Amino acid sequence: MELHEHLKELRLTCIKIALIIFVGFIICSSYGDQIASFLLIPLRDALKPNEQIIFTGILDKIISFFQISFYASIIFSSPFWTFQIWSFIKPALYEKEIRLVRPFIIISFLLFLSGVLFGYYVVFPSTFSLLLNFGVSDVLAMPNLKTYLIFSIKVLVFLGFIFQFPMVIFILGLLNIVSYQSLKKTRPYTYIGLAIISAIFTPPDVLTMLCLWIPLIILFEIGTMSVYIRTKFLSK
Repeated sequence: MELHEHLKELRLTCIKIALIIFVGFIICSSYGDQIASFLLIPLRDALKPNEQIIFTGILDKIISFFQISFYASIIFSSPFWTFQIWSFIKPALYEKEIRLVRPFIIISFLLFLSGVLFGYYVVFPSTFSLLLNFGVSDVLAMPNLKTYLIFSIKVLVFLGFIFQFPMVIFILGLLNIVSYQSLKKTRPYTYIGLAIISAIFTPPDVLTMLCLWIPLIILFEIGTMSVYIRTKFLSK
């Protein structure tokens, strides 16, 4: 296939992904209130009885409604746009690689979902509790609805993509950019890099940092093992 044909296929794939996310957006808009209420639970649990969530702009509620619907559509439609990406790269793979990669489509979705659930049930409770109780004790918190909803859904989507770390490593191995041996050699530096990332994206609390750092290490090791399995599988 020539370059212009590849670009044509890439353009068609991007259009399909955009349509999938748009349809997901329409569906998620029908459940926007339920999604917002679900996202507010960790914050409400961290607030004191006399603290409340507010909105200060007339358009804040409607803007946040449509924004969380958009990000929710990315999450819930992920199996479908992941399949489109797979359909695009499939022709470039050998038959052995296709048999090896196919299960990773399901794994990719499960990893994305795991990242979202990890953020909601692990990162949010500990982070919000720490941030709201940090510093002066006699100050009341009044979080802004729009700011919180957009922040929370972005963090969940971000963590969903972070949990794709093993897939990124696997694809790099598939393209022969990294190997099992190179990943083993760089393991100590990778651990340090992941520790720095965890420190940047979590509050100044060692426990919360470890809650992100340890899963990232596990994800790295899963990715490393997938490259090892691919190497052994293709050598048969």
